[in-house]
Amino acid sequence: MKKSTKEIFKKHGWRIDRAIHNYIYFVFYYPYVKIILLSMRYGIRHLTWFKPLKYVGHFIFDRYHGKFLSYGDTRKILTLNEDIRAISDRNKKIIPYKYAYRIIIQNPKDIAVMDCPCKKSTNAPDWSINSCLYVGKGHEFWLEHCKKYNSRKISQKEALDIIKAFRNKGYITQAFFKVSTGGSTAGVVCNCHPDSCVSLIATRVTRKLDKGLSHNAASGYSVAHNKGKCKKCLACLHSCHFGAIDFKGDVRTYDKDACLGCELCVEHCPHGALSLHRDPQKILPLDIDIVKERFI
Repeated sequence: MKKSTKEIFKKHGWRIDRAIHNYIYFVFYYPYVKIILLSMRYGIRHLTWFKPLKYVGHFIFDRYHGKFLSYGDTRKILTLNEDIRAISDRNKKIIPYKYAYRIIIQNPKDIAVMDCPCKKSTNAPDWSINSCLYVGKGHEFWLEHCKKYNSRKISQKEALDIIKAFRNKGYITQAFFKVSTGGSTAGVVCNCHPDSCVSLIATRVTRKLDKGLSHNAASGYSVAHNKGKCKKCLACLHSCHFGAIDFKGDVRTYDKDACLGCELCVEHCPHGALSLHRDPQKILPLDIDIVKERFI
């Protein structure tokens, strides 16, 4: 048994079932996600009449979900030089889910990248496939077991460059939490697009069953608009994936509730008319400084 496999069983302790699930999840990353995508699409097309299906959605989303990250918060994760371990259920103020909410990043300078199963499953452009990041302890498993998915070790700078390149092309950054990988952000960070991210697709389609279902927690930020700098170029409108921004003639509207605080509109505004700010009416952001100050 390889060292990284032993680490998985050690991490899960007596929950051998979760260790096996953890192993299967990454070793068969692509077929696993592909099956989930096909099952989800079939269920929505043919089983919406089956009311208990929404409870299946809640069961899954409580155990596997994502958290939106601003670029600033992503940069803090990818430039860490110390371990982070916050396991209290107070973390639900950041990750508002029932089970998978722990924030654990060990050996943060060790990073691996490999092919994204979501993008492979949705026939995304070839250039975008190699985009899933694993930050910290556990990246060894990808390097030892996932060569078929083009896994390789990269530096913190290379990881940040990947994030920047994808955000420039309109991709959102998410950190993922999953019970079978320890109930924590085991360091999995990905570059997501609504057209090719199974997580975002899952939220979109399952809301046909229950509008309260969401696979993706908001970042915790809202966007401020400086009318004096705004040239009404519509760059913010085109960069928003969630319908939070609209223009009716010369009048710009902003739906704060629809905004998930991904920061793309801020980055894509050529006139500096937008800025991101922490919103006290929303959940806390996954800001490492906040985690260290309040949750460790």
